[in-house]
Amino acid sequence: MDRKPKPPWLKRRLITKSSTKDVSRLIDDLGLHTVCQEARCPNQAECFSKSTATFMILGDRCSRDCTFCAVAHGVQRPPNPDEPRWVAEAVYRLGLGYVVITSVTRDDLADGGAAHFAATIEAIHLLKPDTLVEVLVPDFQGSRSSIALVLDAQPSVLNHNVETVPRLYAAVRPQAHYDRSLRLLAKVKQQNPEIVTKSGFMVGLGETAAEVTVLLRDLKKVGCDLVTIGQYLRPSKAHHPVLEYIHPDLFRAYAREAETLGFLGVASDPYVRSSYRAEELYRQARGMG
Repeated sequence: MDRKPKPPWLKRRLITKSSTKDVSRLIDDLGLHTVCQEARCPNQAECFSKSTATFMILGDRCSRDCTFCAVAHGVQRPPNPDEPRWVAEAVYRLGLGYVVITSVTRDDLADGGAAHFAATIEAIHLLKPDTLVEVLVPDFQGSRSSIALVLDAQPSVLNHNVETVPRLYAAVRPQAHYDRSLRLLAKVKQQNPEIVTKSGFMVGLGETAAEVTVLLRDLKKVGCDLVTIGQYLRPSKAHHPVLEYIHPDLFRAYAREAETLGFLGVASDPYVRSSYRAEELYRQARGMG
């Protein structure tokens, strides 16, 4: 189906402003990576035009082979000990009051990269204490100690994406486990009940509306506060095909369903991505308008 022209609601005007070049130049100057670029996010121009980005740490090669993701796979290098300081420098120079930090999955590291996440959060807090930090973490293979390491650095939001319904994991996330992702979110709330937790998933991969309902209920059962729902868009012909373009009316229905279940914040729209307008969702969760 994804060989057909995109429906009208997926056509959007390209944003081109000098600030998009400024952000790209700063990222290049500091030798950093962003998920905006590596994952070919369709919101990159909009976010860069607002002088913001989602920084991707721990390199640009992932240890897993998810069929939906555009991030490269291959031989990984040891974490760069200077990277946390460089990310903090970028946050400072961009004047960000809210920043999202994510990473590739690093199953080759004993702690899954948790110490590097913690060092990055701490570096940002040191250089720009008023900045709120959201982390979008991998599953750390379920390690409680790795989760604790990240939480000890005091991020404002702990985000971990379930990505899709459990039936599709074998085809979409073959090295991940749905239950393990749910347990991670539950452990976060057990270790720090006050932290805001968040998760997200894609639609259009072949899931049913009934399966989405079950997924939303599962997330709520483990105390997830925020949820994001977006249309899957195939990065290339080598990736999982789009099986359906979901109409905006159904996205709105999913949003109403999530709100009825009691989520503190919901973003559900074809172009929503996990870190899209993240600060707005956080403020919703905290009752800040």
